Amino acid sequence: MARKTKDSSGINISLGKFKAHLRDVRGASEHTVRAYMSDLNDFEKFLTRWSGLPLPLDKADTAAIHSYLADLYRRDLQATTANRRLSSVRNFFRFLRREGILDSDPTADIPSLKTPHQLPTHLPVDDAVRLMELPDMNSEEGIRDRAILEMLYGSGLRVGELVALDDSDLFISERLICVQGKGKKERIIPISKKAAKAIEVYRTIRPVFLRNKSSKSEKKMSPLFQNSRGGRITTDRIRNILRHYEKIGNFQYHFTPHSLRHTAATHLLEGGANLRSIQELLGHSSLSTTQRYTQVDFTHMQAVYDESHPRARENKRRTLKNK
Repeated sequence: MARKTKDSSGINISLGKFKAHLRDVRGASEHTVRAYMSDLNDFEKFLTRWSGLPLPLDKADTAAIHSYLADLYRRDLQATTANRRLSSVRNFFRFLRREGILDSDPTADIPSLKTPHQLPTHLPVDDAVRLMELPDMNSEEGIRDRAILEMLYGSGLRVGELVALDDSDLFISERLICVQGKGKKERIIPISKKAAKAIEVYRTIRPVFLRNKSSKSEKKMSPLFQNSRGGRITTDRIRNILRHYEKIGNFQYHFTPHSLRHTAATHLLEGGANLRSIQELLGHSSLSTTQRYTQVDFTHMQAVYDESHPRARENKRRTLKNK
């Protein structure tokens, strides 16, 4: 593969440009940028193992990409995870090609792995309610955790959207929040009464978290949810919180913050909300994405049809009339 770069030091500049491109052009969140960098770091470590010596990312060729996919397979990673890492590598090389840093793209003819079609995990209503009630409301962290869970389930937020919330994004009297989603697109969505109540209670004990702030930069920040040191809570911490309640609640299946997003969408649809409204709530650009997020059994779908469609209601009236 012909290259215009002459030395490996240029790769650090290229990575810096790629990060700036992700943030400024594609509007990626810090969480997304970190995920890209983590994937590229994994690929770079593989290249060193594969070649037997440090090999800059931009020196990889098609053979290296194929070998990397084989390595991901040997590590027993799910196809979705392997495809995400391949996507990060592919987007990086496409960027280098567009910028004229490389003459060709070694990922151009590399197909993604086939993934089995899986419905998203979601919690039954009883389990979702039980999860909301697990936090200990006699402790500061329990009060905070209840508010976090109610927000994830009540509004279907992405975990990155939740941790990015500031005080100024919340309009508690109107039960509305301003969310910055993917591509830095803002949307204003409602929160449930229970979520609003949980936030109000949390705000009464939040000084316990805020008093631990130390740096001037931290004191200028006003994140809605803080960790024990007074800083903005992280997505990893949110995942750990859910794992904690999954364990103490003795749930027989695994769930994540994203599972609560799926759960919110599914329960809203089961409760009669229309798909377009759910699309707006979740911040999906495509309705087909929302359809994948929702799980409604066919019995429920038939019941909704029978209650809603004019032809179905007409048949029901005829049946009653003939009795």
